[in-house]
Amino acid sequence: MKLNRIQGFTLIELLITIVIIGLLASLVAPDMFSKVSSSKRKTAQTQMAMLETAINTYRLDVGTVPASLTELTQSKASGWDGPYLPKEVPLDPWGAAYDYKTPGDNGALYSLKSFGADKQPGGEGDNEDIIHK
Repeated sequence: MKLNRIQGFTLIELLITIVIIGLLASLVAPDMFSKVSSSKRKTAQTQMAMLETAINTYRLDVGTVPASLTELTQSKASGWDGPYLPKEVPLDPWGAAYDYKTPGDNGALYSLKSFGADKQPGGEGDNEDIIHK
């Protein structure tokens, strides 16, 4: 009887393939990780624009801006015709609540901001505050 030899990859071939994949990953990964921080900033800006629309709709119905963002989903205010958000108030992309104040800064009706990755006022780069205007 003659046994057929099973063909497969040798250990050297597998190691060379793994090294090539590792080199390719090391070239591509830095570009991809730099996109993550910019996408989080864009997500925060988009969420704040959504919150602004909800706040303005609340203001049209009730006559004043809400005292807190939770009033966009549930309130006993006269004229309230919500909920103004499809779900609960979202957290910013870094897992913190948006900073909402009424009255806002510089005489505005309200101010809305995210403190960025460090969750502290101020900062630069990923830690820079995102202020909705």
